[in-house]
Amino acid sequence: MSQQELLIKVTQVLNELGIDYMITGSMASNMQGEPRLTHDIDIVTITIPENTIAELVKIFAPPQYYLDEFSIRDANKYRSMFNLLDVSSGDKVDFWLLTASDFDQSRFQRKYEQDFEGHKLQVSSPEDTILAKLNWAKMSGGSYKQFTDAIRIYELQFDSLDKEYLNKWANELEIQELWQRVQDEANLIA
Repeated sequence: MSQQELLIKVTQVLNELGIDYMITGSMASNMQGEPRLTHDIDIVTITIPENTIAELVKIFAPPQYYLDEFSIRDANKYRSMFNLLDVSSGDKVDFWLLTASDFDQSRFQRKYEQDFEGHKLQVSSPEDTILAKLNWAKMSGGSYKQFTDAIRIYELQFDSLDKEYLNKWANELEIQELWQRVQDEANLIA
């Protein structure tokens, strides 16, 4: 199964089970900026309802998939994350449970619907993808990949970006220097 097929299958299952979600991370930046190879799909969910856990584990069962029921329950309890692995391809879906942080709450409220290969997906806004990428770059000690993803989104989405929102959250997240670097290093075509 290709990564795109895995993404579509997972989002269809989430929709069928009524689980609200948002695509984020490198998959979102691939849709909004410059595509690059990634082996994981990041999905933020509010929660995995107790009555859907067994169904998820049944749908994503061995031998094609690995999904641990205990990990899902643990992620729900501690607002952390769990993984789904497509055993044949090695592709992974990282499910992140929505935290109570103001930024996470804001970005989840701002998600939008995007068409992807004929399917409607809920995706992090370009502004929030940029901010999350810069925040990850800061937390990882300056990740070049994360920073470059942010620049490419900024370049391709420049005309439609909410710069006021970006400035506000860059200050809140204490990533002003990285945000300024994105603006300074971007190659914008006039």
